[in-house]
Amino acid sequence: MLDILIWVVIIVLFLLSFVGVIFPLVPSVLVLWVGFLLYHFVINGSELTIVFWTAMLIFTIILIVADIIANSYFVKKFGGSKWGERGAALAVIVGSFIYPPFGIIIVPFLAVFLIEMVQRRTAQEALRASIGSLLGFLGGSFAKVFVQLIMIIWFFIVVIF
Repeated sequence: MLDILIWVVIIVLFLLSFVGVIFPLVPSVLVLWVGFLLYHFVINGSELTIVFWTAMLIFTIILIVADIIANSYFVKKFGGSKWGERGAALAVIVGSFIYPPFGIIIVPFLAVFLIEMVQRRTAQEALRASIGSLLGFLGGSFAKVFVQLIMIIWFFIVVIF
């Protein structure tokens, strides 16, 4: 009976990890790790090998870096300033509280536009940087979903086979 309850919690945690894509304050990767650790310490402590844990650590680093790099890369590629990059990162967090889930798209877009305008960029340049912010968020989100799916599928392959 306890195993069933733990499995339900693990599955809920895995699903909750995807909420972190829409609400960045939910630490997606931490939620995944809680699911892995629950399985390891409550259900079967010998099934998840060092190869599994090493791969999950590498994927965790990729998840963290993907968000930061995608946002910075696209804002910079589309002509945004360092302040625009920083503003986009902060605005994603603020936007998750304002009109969720759309706030994480709208707030960074507007924030980058305003930051670039304050720095005396043209409206066209500011708009390009804002589009870069949007593409960075979407690219980072896609990467996050993809890597999280790999982590979850790998977990199930290990525990089922």
